[in-house]
Amino acid sequence: MTIKLEEYNQKRNFERTVEPEGKAEDPEKHLKFVVQHHAARRDHYDLRLEWDGALLSWAVPKGPSYDTHDKRLAVQVEDHPLEYRNFEGTIPKGEYGGGVVMLWDEGYWEPQSDVEEGLCTGSLKFILKGRRLKGKWALVRLKPKAGETKNNWLLLKEKDDYAKTADKIPEFTTSIRTGRTMTEIEKGEEVKITRNPFDKVNVQLAKLVNTIPTSEDWLFELKYDGYRILAYLEGSNVRLITRNGNDYTKRFTDIAYSLIDWAAGRAMILDGEMVILDVEGKTDFQALQNYMRNPKGQHLTYIVFDLLALDGEDFRGHRLIDRKETLKALMKDSHKNLRYSQHLEGKGKEFFHAACQANLEGIVGKKANSIYSGTRNGDWIKLKCEKRQEFVIGGYTLSDKKTSGVSSLLLGIYEGEELVYAGRAGTGFTVQTMKELEDKFKSIKRKETPFIREPESKKNEEITWLEPVLVAEIKFAEWTEDHLLRQASFKGLRTDKDPRDIKRENANDETESDERPEEEQSPAEELERPMNATDNSISIAGIKVTSPDKVIFENPEITKVDVVRYYERISERMLPYVCNRILSIVRCPKGVSQSCFFKKHPGPDNKAIVTMPITNSRGETEDYFYIENISGLIYEAQMGTLEFHTWGSRANDLEKPDMMVFDLDPDEEMDLETVRQGVKDVKSILEQLSLKSYLKTSGGKGYHVVVPFKPTVDWETFHDFARRIAEVMEQQWPDRYTSNVRKVNRKNKIFIDWIRNGRGATSIAPYSVRARNGARVSMPITWKELETVEPDGVSMADALIRINGEDPWKDFFQIDQRLK
Repeated sequence: MTIKLEEYNQKRNFERTVEPEGKAEDPEKHLKFVVQHHAARRDHYDLRLEWDGALLSWAVPKGPSYDTHDKRLAVQVEDHPLEYRNFEGTIPKGEYGGGVVMLWDEGYWEPQSDVEEGLCTGSLKFILKGRRLKGKWALVRLKPKAGETKNNWLLLKEKDDYAKTADKIPEFTTSIRTGRTMTEIEKGEEVKITRNPFDKVNVQLAKLVNTIPTSEDWLFELKYDGYRILAYLEGSNVRLITRNGNDYTKRFTDIAYSLIDWAAGRAMILDGEMVILDVEGKTDFQALQNYMRNPKGQHLTYIVFDLLALDGEDFRGHRLIDRKETLKALMKDSHKNLRYSQHLEGKGKEFFHAACQANLEGIVGKKANSIYSGTRNGDWIKLKCEKRQEFVIGGYTLSDKKTSGVSSLLLGIYEGEELVYAGRAGTGFTVQTMKELEDKFKSIKRKETPFIREPESKKNEEITWLEPVLVAEIKFAEWTEDHLLRQASFKGLRTDKDPRDIKRENANDETESDERPEEEQSPAEELERPMNATDNSISIAGIKVTSPDKVIFENPEITKVDVVRYYERISERMLPYVCNRILSIVRCPKGVSQSCFFKKHPGPDNKAIVTMPITNSRGETEDYFYIENISGLIYEAQMGTLEFHTWGSRANDLEKPDMMVFDLDPDEEMDLETVRQGVKDVKSILEQLSLKSYLKTSGGKGYHVVVPFKPTVDWETFHDFARRIAEVMEQQWPDRYTSNVRKVNRKNKIFIDWIRNGRGATSIAPYSVRARNGARVSMPITWKELETVEPDGVSMADALIRINGEDPWKDFFQIDQRLK
């Protein structure tokens, strides 16, 4: 018993009252609140806010009001135990607080200021997320009059979208949890809420197939990339359960709250997918993984695709089409983080092709007249745009080139009761995921292999065996003839799957048509297919990639195919800044640990690039080159190119530059905050000239400030203008900046590199990888991110996550700035 609950316990005889005894509890991640209607000696409402293992409590005689002009007295009373938030019933007469107690409202609350300070100073602001009370509220303590204690506060509704002038609070006369009135509670009548007809169920599973049924009695939906979740709703309670029975209600609190509020007390059981949507509305499994580690800044969406029960009736025996029609009507006015899964009747072939062209995971087909059997009986099927499934982690390797971390995961599938080795995944790890894996592996190490047959080890690596309790999502190119994975890449852990359920997914086709979507691609569609594997090569975007397993970066380990795949995925954002611009490139065909070389002239093999003769300042004409599309980008990556450096003009208007770059190159010992101030100063000078600028990381020590221009002046004018900007900064802050390229002049200063704005000079392209350890990226960022993103703070993996968000340079080519 804690000191804070002593007063509560001293006032009660627990042999007579059914109220809970006060015991301290550990505070939970999301703070709960409850309002109890209490008909004691005086009728009132008790507001209770969870804090520090107990419930802060105020008695509000007239109850809360949505009218911002109302000031309701709230008398602070002793703290109550957390368990009191579940109490509804009658306290015997003669006992402290004797009378009827109703659970009038409940939900979660968010402090809007420091709670301890607010309790001390007498001003506590907070947001309520209940069924009846919502929005911003405040508790303000009154100055005590002579002889009074300082327990009197005022409960106020603050102005927001929920504020009302009419007081509708008295209209709510029943329990939020049991549906009973005060009289019915006093009489001990039964709970009035409707119960669901069952409290657990096996989920309906989809068979993997490779042909699409053509009959009209099939519905097709998108295949979502998230966690399968069943939602059980009764009264004001909800449980969010994974397919293997884990309760994730506390992990997905915002969705739980939205479901309770939307259902408004109705009993129902829903089947759906918990996802995070990117800016294009696509499900992002990596973002969901990041949410599971740290939910800040991420917003969940629950996509509901089936209704298993409603108002106490079991719907599983109803036809799917009827279940979906009822569900659609129910969700017509649902919250924005709850979505109904739309479907298409027939046209599965066209739907599948469209899904793959949009880089979605695939589609799910369902027989319109099928019941919900909770089995994998072929009534539901799935078609994937790329090969991907779950595997059990049975161990990991560490090469002798590493002192910590993970080189590759050893993966398996169950055949009966035996765990069979299925191959290894050696790519797809970020620094964050690698640390997460290391932490999880510490407690599950074992001495012997969990596989029925021990896999062969490679030279110069150490294997650590693990208990087979973790499940990984893996993307791969194909199964080999030896039943092993080829080109496997780690996508994330799956805590929602039971390892014993993990078996090899085979496309055993039991549908009515022999139309095979993979074989009916047109040549144009073929270029958009993710991968085609041959002996020791892979086709990506129509370009043959040889030696895909070659390690290019060692820490983290990144292979050649990872680099090529990066440029494929980043191409839509990158190409506007790279295509049709003369290139200089850095190639590292043997990896960054070996020799790399700078190249600005085309070789004898000019596939997928365009050669262009250019006369230099000495009057000599030489061939240079540029790319026009994604094929050129992928071709260069296949040839070992890591870095792309571009001219400041386009090939079709070579003598009229349109992109100015200022590279802030700090002295070796300079601290990051000084560099950031330099970036702000450059931006300030440019703004004084009415020039809009954009920011990106360099992937190295400094930042790049980039200014777009309309191509109207020659190189000399452009170059001189850039030099004058640097000189202005040098003159205004002589102790901070220099425009002199000589390193001897950079001591404790930042070199404002303006020289790269001359004819023939280049700068690292936006989204380009750097040929340095760590595989950092020169990444466009917003000006607000200057304080949080370091110059080398964006890795390849981070860049791919970031492009799912809004483009920070989205209006770059719409700026019409002219040099005067």
